[in-house]
Amino acid sequence: MFEGFFSSGVVWNALLIGAAAAVLSGMVGVFTVLRGESFAGHALADVSSAGGALSLLLGLNPMLGFFGLGLLGALGLAGRRRGDGDLAAGILLGAGLGLTALLLHFTITLRGVSGAAATVMFGSLFSAPPGEARLALGGALTGVLVLAFIHRPLLLASLDAELASVRGVKSRVVGGVFLVLLALSVTLSAMSVGAILSTALLIGPAAAALRLSRRPWAAVALAAMLGVACCWGGVALAYASYDLTPGRVWPVSFFIVALVLLVYAAASLRRA
Repeated sequence: MFEGFFSSGVVWNALLIGAAAAVLSGMVGVFTVLRGESFAGHALADVSSAGGALSLLLGLNPMLGFFGLGLLGALGLAGRRRGDGDLAAGILLGAGLGLTALLLHFTITLRGVSGAAATVMFGSLFSAPPGEARLALGGALTGVLVLAFIHRPLLLASLDAELASVRGVKSRVVGGVFLVLLALSVTLSAMSVGAILSTALLIGPAAAALRLSRRPWAAVALAAMLGVACCWGGVALAYASYDLTPGRVWPVSFFIVALVLLVYAAASLRRA
């Protein structure tokens, strides 16, 4: 069933991209949950899907398209007023999905790219080009380094904004940088499970880790490990599905999201 699994370049490419997405998404996801910005993450994922569709239309690297539009969405959310977070995210979400529908229509009708909608919305780890893994690992490493640089003021601002202000933390600046990291993490997740499912990889492992650990930094490390386990497990199960249904490989995104759900359910039961 797993014959040739570790000798396949396609599999290794999928494993590396999945690991890059899982590590950054897990770490950023912990702060996303602490800050109550899960909906903002979902909105950025939907906006980034428009970038993925645009990159297919123009023949560009999908990751650049995902991040470009995600970054614009992050800048839009950074300018919101206090109390308007969900309102701005909701408007951004709707606009992103509408633009995605238009761009996918042009991609399919003008360029004849079959499967464009499935690629953008639900990912395509096994069909990612070889150079994608290096780009994903570089993006994840950059994100982790930036997160390490701002982690102390970010944690304080996430737990107690008023105390952070008293201590001189520029919460608006820190929050803006965090939104850029959030856009980068949903970009990498979109390459793994697709834009519409990337919130699962961002929130699921992080929420499970926070249920299993009371210490923020332990939860950050645990979320990254749980995310990697779900991604690698999903790749392995999708690879094995070829033998279960000869000639057909089940979607990797389905297995990854299913494992994320199981991990979160197990963490919730253990906490209870």
